[in-house]
Amino acid sequence: MRETEHEFSRAATPGKRSPVTVVGMAAPTRPPSTSAPLATATAPPRKRGRWIDDWRPEDPSFWETTGRPIARRNLFFSIFSEHIGFSIWSMWSVLVLFLPEPVFGIDPAGKFLLTTLPTALGAFVRLPYTFAVASFGGRNWTIVSAALLLVPTIATAVVLEPGVSFTTLLVVSSLAGVGGGNFASSMANINAFYPDRLKGWALGLNAGGGNLGVPVIQLVGLLVLATAGADHPRVVLAVYLPLIVVAAVGAALLMDNLATARNQPGALRAAAREPHTWVMSFLYIGTFGSFIGFGFAFGQVLQNQFTDSFATPLAAASLTWLGPLLGSLIRPLGGTLADRFGGARITCANFVAMAVGAAVVWTASRQASLPMFVVGFVLLFVLSGIGNGSTYKMIPAIFRSQALTAVAEGGDADAADRRALRMSGALIGIAGAIGAFGGVLVNLAFRQSFLTTGSGESAYLAFIAFYVVCVVVTWAVYLGPRTALGRV
Repeated sequence: MRETEHEFSRAATPGKRSPVTVVGMAAPTRPPSTSAPLATATAPPRKRGRWIDDWRPEDPSFWETTGRPIARRNLFFSIFSEHIGFSIWSMWSVLVLFLPEPVFGIDPAGKFLLTTLPTALGAFVRLPYTFAVASFGGRNWTIVSAALLLVPTIATAVVLEPGVSFTTLLVVSSLAGVGGGNFASSMANINAFYPDRLKGWALGLNAGGGNLGVPVIQLVGLLVLATAGADHPRVVLAVYLPLIVVAAVGAALLMDNLATARNQPGALRAAAREPHTWVMSFLYIGTFGSFIGFGFAFGQVLQNQFTDSFATPLAAASLTWLGPLLGSLIRPLGGTLADRFGGARITCANFVAMAVGAAVVWTASRQASLPMFVVGFVLLFVLSGIGNGSTYKMIPAIFRSQALTAVAEGGDADAADRRALRMSGALIGIAGAIGAFGGVLVNLAFRQSFLTTGSGESAYLAFIAFYVVCVVVTWAVYLGPRTALGRV
């Protein structure tokens, strides 16, 4: 990756730091110390059990010799746990295909409600999950959050049979929301492991690998429908029970806690007072909210809008996995492009493309063109994946830019570094929670549109309007000539 260097120079005076080199606006606010002996710079991190006390990812020597392999190991198991979490969170997008209306008595509006409730709970628990990392440690909370996935999985396996009341299904489906929280804690944890110049790549890979849980469980559902049939939804749950155990045990044996990510009092209050928190949360509604909302609703939309082509659950399941798969796989590309060209530029251009994609879906719906409809929807999934990566890259870059300004004005570099990490972690949690509520809005928009008009056309128009607003906001705050930040 080509890196552009900028020099921020100040006269070296007693008590002041020497010039700071910034790489791509996402570099450390201060260079690693050159006065310390090499043995100190490359020494293994100090550990207490599974806690690492000394973690210096911005130090090139430390990162290359010690930090990188530890960070990659934690990233791998973070992705795996988050992946299973996403699968459990989105499992009702699959299970509703096993609930034929004549047998269970649930109409399309009721099925949209079954997928809306876990989306809502998943959004709600993202805030406490984010700060659980600072309170308990990334490894420790990964163990707990993975084990909690057993609750909705076992509960669903117990009650899911003909004759169960709709109220019982609503309660049990909402429990699946705990899987949505895994994303927030995983992202906050990995954010602390990686240096700023690699955060776009690492966060994009972490999120993309987790997002893959949506299409994977849909593929599992498709396989079960094609082999065991629509009468055996418990087979889907049986596949995931041992994987949940593997995620919890793997985290216990092979992950680490970072002491530097602990004890961040007041981070939520400070982030709530930061205007960029609400701007980024709004933009994340457009990217991640679209991805998770479409992922939960796509199968039902196909069945309701193109009834003749998708009369059976197997027919609908044969296509529902494609969009979430491509959107998940391409998310790291969004982070990588943001690393190179700037997150705001990629995000703004991406929202323009999403408005076009939604217009394609609206046109296809009016013309009853299934091929155009599927192409437009898959395009929306892909673009939402790119936007997910680019918006999450913007978060640490915003606070890194603020830290650079503070240091250039004579502020303390250590304090600026701590604030950047603290604020970016808090914003990741808030934006993740609010963005997930976008998935709730998507499902409610579809539910209302089908109830009132019998199609999703009103919802598509609402999506177009929202993406246009996101374009304007991104330009006005981060790209226009009067923006206060540097390259974000």
